[in-house]
Amino acid sequence: MVRHPFKLAPSILSADFARLGDEVRAVEAAGADLIHFDVMDGHFVPNISIGIPVLQSLRAVTKLPLDVHLMIEHPERYIEAFVKAGADSISVHVEACNDTRAVARLIRQFGARSSAAVNPETDVREALRVADELDMILVMSVHPGFGGQEFIPASLDKLRYAREELERRGLELDLEVDGGIKVDNVAAAAAAGANVLVSGSGIFGASSYTAVITQMHQRLAAVDLLTP
Repeated sequence: MVRHPFKLAPSILSADFARLGDEVRAVEAAGADLIHFDVMDGHFVPNISIGIPVLQSLRAVTKLPLDVHLMIEHPERYIEAFVKAGADSISVHVEACNDTRAVARLIRQFGARSSAAVNPETDVREALRVADELDMILVMSVHPGFGGQEFIPASLDKLRYAREELERRGLELDLEVDGGIKVDNVAAAAAAGANVLVSGSGIFGASSYTAVITQMHQRLAAVDLLTP
């Protein structure tokens, strides 16, 4: 299996929203590679989070790429606004798109990296079907909508299949995993093929962001060393 550069993406869904700018600065200083920004509409998922004005505010406080995850219905209506607000990459759910290929093209058209996400109950082939229009595939390893859930072990098989299929087709996509990622399972997810690893409570729930991000990077480095 070819290894792609590992990236840690703290999910601000688990951050202290009363001091969100400081939280983002803190994980950036601690060694984060991306900032994962979850958007929920209360329809596609049973929760409501944050949106365009907050993204625009965070763009002003960090130089890290902003990895926007749209857990919303009709995502195509909001692509341009999220890119203008500072999104570097945008993930849309195949379950929420009538035409995932067209939405992926739209994301690229507006200048961001395009990504298709799949829920735990969705076959990853639904994202692989449009992989030629994508820069990344996002595998949800929890049911989307709320932070702090436990990692679903079957996600590892989904990651392995996706990475093997991408390599078979010669496609150099990032493979992202989101949900329940912590120090004790980050290496397993990486060994299965994920190279972008989202962690919410696993990072923001730690007493030291620097210590936990350093630990995660060390475990990821060990996976690299074990690669044939």
